[in-house]
Amino acid sequence: MSDDHSSVALRSLAIDLDDRDRALALMPVSDDVARRLDRYAAMLLRTQAHTNLIADSTVPQLWTRHIADSLQLLPLAPGAKTWVDFGAGAGFPGIVVACVLADTPGVTVHLVESRQKKAAFLRDVVTALGLPAQVHAERAENCGDSLAGTADVVMARALASLTVLCGYAAPLIAKGAVGLFPKGQDVEAELTEASKYWNIEAELIPSLTNPEARIVRVTGLSKRGKKK
Repeated sequence: MSDDHSSVALRSLAIDLDDRDRALALMPVSDDVARRLDRYAAMLLRTQAHTNLIADSTVPQLWTRHIADSLQLLPLAPGAKTWVDFGAGAGFPGIVVACVLADTPGVTVHLVESRQKKAAFLRDVVTALGLPAQVHAERAENCGDSLAGTADVVMARALASLTVLCGYAAPLIAKGAVGLFPKGQDVEAELTEASKYWNIEAELIPSLTNPEARIVRVTGLSKRGKKK
């Protein structure tokens, strides 16, 4: 991409600066964490100019739509040290969690992302910000067993239906992890469908960033017997 085209792309991806203030008022963080998040947002914008990481339409509300939406998961698993983010994509919620917990001893965030360009971006962010995170460039269904028993939390945002997510997360939840899955207005229908195949112990927690959304917090999960 030429310099002129890059400049045009960056101008078209401007963040609403008031949106940052709204996000941090909603989910306050320390000055150090805010600086990390600022650097992360800047890296994302630069990369977004030539590589699609998130929908362009969501860029102006990057802070409320993506960053604050990720921040709200942290209070749902207080004290958790090992986090697994399936389908980490542009880093929501995994990179945001790592930014917050960067100074907490013993923390590791596993970022699982099969798309190579996005995995490369995640590695760049982890290195640049010195985050306590590891990038796994593979599919979620291929690494659940290897991470089972080590994870306190397994999460996924905008990756798949709840039925599919249960399949990915089952090995981890069976070994004690808590599942945190942000979902939109169809969450009730997704939970009903997933319950056909899984015994799910879950609660629906209202989203702080979207009144129509819920976070599915799963504490127990097992496969239902095959129907005759």
